[in-house]
Amino acid sequence: MAIDAQVEVMKEGAQVWNAWRAERPESVPDLSGGGLRGLDLRDVDLSGADLGQADLRGADLSGANLNGANLRDANLFKALINGADLTKADLRGVQFLYCDQLEAALNWQSSYRDEDLACGATIPRC
Repeated sequence: MAIDAQVEVMKEGAQVWNAWRAERPESVPDLSGGGLRGLDLRDVDLSGADLGQADLRGADLSGANLNGANLRDANLFKALINGADLTKADLRGVQFLYCDQLEAALNWQSSYRDEDLACGATIPRC
């Protein structure tokens, strides 16, 4: 379950969040199941974060660093991920993510995803 204090920092925006992350390079953010609906998360550093089952409906994750992030079972209804780095992100079970959205992201081919999100590329094995 999401750590409430981390969700509150996230709600302050990318600049505040990224500074918070820079001060805690060893921490693994836990935003799992968190209510992040509609937030402006452009260029935010979520590398390695746990966003499993997070509510990201309508969130703007354009340019976000999601390298190695866990997004299993997250709700991405109307979320923007243009230019987001999905290197080795876990996208299995995500809701409302489609190939046209996925292909607008970076390094999506290396992400772990379900067969319906193969989008013409091989799915890496875990």
